Amino acid sequence: MADSKEVKFTDDEMQQLSDVQTSYQNIQMRMGNLAMQKIAHDKQHESLSDLEDTLITELETLQGSEQTLAQSFNEKYGVGQLDPATGVFTPAPQAAPAKEVTEIPAQDA
Repeated sequence: MADSKEVKFTDDEMQQLSDVQTSYQNIQMRMGNLAMQKIAHDKQHESLSDLEDTLITELETLQGSEQTLAQSFNEKYGVGQLDPATGVFTPAPQAAPAKEVTEIPAQDA
């Protein structure tokens, strides 16, 4: 059993206790830094998600504008091909109208 009189720790033992306390403080500080980095990361992720949503909306709007423009060109010039480099429009060849069949030819048996 331990004696009930006071015992003074050695300088080496006190240094060991101090090292443990310092290590705990170091870990606490690093965990705090980690938490701050996570918060910054989460905010950046949220900002990037918002930007992505904005860009998707802009893309959808642009696609709608493109469809409207293409439709107006088709109504004005008809179906065809536009060379964007020269601005030259080439109409698509017109399909020949189908001949009307009035009689079905008999097949030789």
